[in-house]
Amino acid sequence: MSGLNKGVGRVEVTLKWDPAPSGAPAHDLDLVAGVFAADDPDGAPVHLVHFGSRSPDGTITLHRDSRTGQGFGYDEAMTLELDRLAPRYARVVVGVAIQQAGGRLAFGDVTNTGIRVREGYTDLLVHDFADVPEALSATVVEFTRVGAEGWTYRPLSHGFDADPQDFTRVLGSARP
Repeated sequence: MSGLNKGVGRVEVTLKWDPAPSGAPAHDLDLVAGVFAADDPDGAPVHLVHFGSRSPDGTITLHRDSRTGQGFGYDEAMTLELDRLAPRYARVVVGVAIQQAGGRLAFGDVTNTGIRVREGYTDLLVHDFADVPEALSATVVEFTRVGAEGWTYRPLSHGFDADPQDFTRVLGSARP
């Protein structure tokens, strides 16, 4: 990066999937973001953002939540204003967890899954979970603060055999 590059600033993460077949329990996928402290970027998340919550400073917000996948296009949307995050935060990991209320459901059991990470009109990442078909949850992207240069991102596709509750504890653990 050059000294004039500010890195990634404001991104939107959107998630889509097809509804469950008629008569089957609803497929409910959830976006989850974990925010990690600069002094412990590999530790436990300082806070989590998921359905029904937002970051305390309002920089990460889930503003569209679906419990069924019904709708046109992307069903869930989360905005991350990385350029506004306080310097005490150095890492943000975004992933997806599948609710397990109707029985064990993995990404391979849900049709037409997709996630898109976008800054403005530029797609930074598009992923379909085909590489983690047996997983119940997965990380998708990691944002890391690089000093004054701002934030960088990298794909972080790692599947977990973890329900939503357990996923919040392992979300930041996959760092090759």
